[in-house]
Amino acid sequence: MNTYDYHNKNYKTYSIGSFKTSETELQDLFKAWVAISVAFAIVLGSGSSMQNLLSVQFVINFLLAAFTVGLGFLFHEMGHKIVAQRYGCFAEFRAWDRMLLLAVVMSFLGFVFAAPGAVMIQGRVDRVRNGRISIAGPGTNIVMALIFLGLILGFGTNLFFQYGLMINAWLGLFNMIPIGGLDGGKVLRWNKTAYGLVVVAAVILLFGMSYI
Repeated sequence: MNTYDYHNKNYKTYSIGSFKTSETELQDLFKAWVAISVAFAIVLGSGSSMQNLLSVQFVINFLLAAFTVGLGFLFHEMGHKIVAQRYGCFAEFRAWDRMLLLAVVMSFLGFVFAAPGAVMIQGRVDRVRNGRISIAGPGTNIVMALIFLGLILGFGTNLFFQYGLMINAWLGLFNMIPIGGLDGGKVLRWNKTAYGLVVVAAVILLFGMSYI
């Protein structure tokens, strides 16, 4: 839990109805979104060389990553934030700069270790509230995966829809692993049925792609 100086005149906040954010959070979200998109674009290019980073194909890969992986990350974090704010908590995303740099560096080796940051929460959060806040992130990824599945069924298969479905299902499943600071442990302690439903949905969406 972090403490912020709300009375600091340089700490600019914004409100849209009950949704509250700040200039600091928006900057961190943008920074993490760009870094994750660059990392996945490099992986899509099979470990692009520095020369390939200036190619048209890299730009295409970046846009593909930004609107699939990037949106998956963004909505995952906003899921946590919105539920926490509904409980009257302070909740803002903060990027981890070293982890963002590591993600980009590791992508040149052909894989991404993505731990871009986390939503920092202050307020009264018991086991039930913590479980509901935690499941909101993976749950949002499952909803997004279902949207991409609907686009595939409605408009046909293409790389954009396939990647959107795959990455959101993977993000949902990965974050439900009940270890460390991932969401899974907190959800499992709150409600085993809810945990099982999200995991099963993510597995079906992820591994059922081959039958589409």
